[in-house]
Amino acid sequence: MSKISRRQLAGGALAAGAITARPALAQKAPSQPLRRDILSGAFGPESLTRILLAREQWWPFPPAADRAPWQALPADVRESLVEAGRRQLEAPWAELPATFFLDYVRTGNRSHGDNARANRRAKLQALVVAECVENAGRFLDAILNGIWLTCEETYWGSPAHLGIQKAGSGLPDAAEPTVDLFAAETAAMLAWTGYLLEEQLDKLSPLVRRRILLEADRRVLRPNEERVDFWWMGLDPKGPSRALNNWTPWICSNWLTTALLLEPDARRRAAAVYKNLRSLDKFLESYHPDGGCDEGPSYWGRAGGSLFDCLELLYSASGGKLDFYQDSLIREIGRYIYRAHIHSDYYVNFADASARLQIASDLVYRYGKRIGDDKMQLLGAWAAGQREKGVAGMDSLGRQLPAIFNAAALRAAPQSQPLVRDVWLPGIQVMAARLDEGSARGLYLAAQGGHNAESHNHNDVGNFVVYGDGQPVIIDVGVETYTAKTFSSRRYEIWTMQSAYHNLPTVNGVMQSAGRNFEATEVAYRAEEGAAELRLNIAKAYPPEAGLKAWRRTLRLDRAANVVEVRDRYALSQPSGQISMTLMCARRPVEQSPGRIALDGPPLPSGPVRVEFDPRQLTPRIEEIAIEDNRLKHSWGERLYRLLLVAERAPQEGEWSIRIRQGR
Repeated sequence: MSKISRRQLAGGALAAGAITARPALAQKAPSQPLRRDILSGAFGPESLTRILLAREQWWPFPPAADRAPWQALPADVRESLVEAGRRQLEAPWAELPATFFLDYVRTGNRSHGDNARANRRAKLQALVVAECVENAGRFLDAILNGIWLTCEETYWGSPAHLGIQKAGSGLPDAAEPTVDLFAAETAAMLAWTGYLLEEQLDKLSPLVRRRILLEADRRVLRPNEERVDFWWMGLDPKGPSRALNNWTPWICSNWLTTALLLEPDARRRAAAVYKNLRSLDKFLESYHPDGGCDEGPSYWGRAGGSLFDCLELLYSASGGKLDFYQDSLIREIGRYIYRAHIHSDYYVNFADASARLQIASDLVYRYGKRIGDDKMQLLGAWAAGQREKGVAGMDSLGRQLPAIFNAAALRAAPQSQPLVRDVWLPGIQVMAARLDEGSARGLYLAAQGGHNAESHNHNDVGNFVVYGDGQPVIIDVGVETYTAKTFSSRRYEIWTMQSAYHNLPTVNGVMQSAGRNFEATEVAYRAEEGAAELRLNIAKAYPPEAGLKAWRRTLRLDRAANVVEVRDRYALSQPSGQISMTLMCARRPVEQSPGRIALDGPPLPSGPVRVEFDPRQLTPRIEEIAIEDNRLKHSWGERLYRLLLVAERAPQEGEWSIRIRQGR
């Protein structure tokens, strides 16, 4: 078994060109995304002025001065929130020097600046909530310092996002405020802070909340009002066509919060809401009726999840008049999260998603309750029950507040893992199947077709994963910690993005290519009591130099036999020197006999898992990959394995079968 490091993998990678924005994908790949006006169609700025509650009349959550709701919280919730604030009192404010922004262009490191900013926000959030619970003034000076420190930052966003300013990446241009994910989120945090602690902050100084409004208006409200060229808005008639992703609802949820809580002018406030509705409709245009999220489940939290944040704000700020929960697409977007669930904290992680995920449990539960979906409620309540008592700090005040006041109801709710037996999302061409509904027993198969210009794309058309008794066996590696290279023209130099490190063939050393034209064809799905399968032709995902006329792959879960079969039938334009089949393994491959590889690891209830193939056609090679990246370590630990099944002198036309079998 050879050992290779992550650095060696990157060094041997093949560049595949720049990232391409993802258009919508239907079963027959329409050239234009669907037109939708689900949210904005029935409303305009004038009607919204009448529909929205006045800012002075909108009380989405109890402010700190309203003591009864805060005192009625479960005792352990109150204790955990105050303790989190106490710990932050003792911690210093993270430094955020100018060189952290320059690190991104000098070294490609974005973590220094992102982590410092996130630590500052987490500290302020914990202090604010602790003061709301305790109401003794103990945290107020630290909160004041946090507000002032934040207001004095030149830029509230990520160093990696400065490319949207005219000056480009490097230092932020104070003369051109631009709105990225974290600038919007910071504005919303300060807006919630001013709302919750209005009386307390005004006693410190009437200038505090004035400063919050001044900075939020200058950095977020006014740029979003005056500009349409931020790509995430989807509103620039002169701009390039670009499919929207999680940026749109994530920013909109914070923009809505800031406008609804802070904007004193009713007409300007309504205009901001209407512009949000238009951008959210543009986001929805990229979705298919099945609600599948091509960014994967970890991004669903800020795609479909942030869409829900927006819908809740609209519902609350209109007294229930802006209610979109009966729309079928809104409902299907919510259901995606349990359809992508494998078992425990494992989710189907195609694209840049990580395999292990702690979902926003309270949000999932509330989304399910709004649309009347029992499975979604069960999953949200189950995920909440896996965590420590209390309400841990979340990534935004806008999510922590509903979780705090919903804590008692969530604890009392029924909880279980739905574990859906069969899933087919034709829009993004993703299938999943397990042996039995509601059970992790035996093998689980998920597979995809699609194309290689998806949001957070990997070159992975025809890829699949296999789990045994809910534990990873054949895997999608996922993505490393983001750097400057991740979203650049050098993206496909990164090993985790390449088809050779997905469960796919490499033909004469040629991998799949990036771009909308590199796609699956002849896609067909079928599920029945005894089996589920996906059939597709992946030849078009490869460039011409691969010489592929056809590569028809069938991925099948045989429920009775507890076997996953991968059948490949190919035709080349000329004989090939070598074809190698990659299987990325979470367990150590051990050759037991010719054509039989055991996947060694902790015992599984349904028995060991092995890979079987015809040794006359394929020769195994095993590589151990040392994991150095912390994001990958969270999912996989210290090492992974790459099992290559190699046809040294493959015929011009051929067929073989690989079986992944569980049992003794």
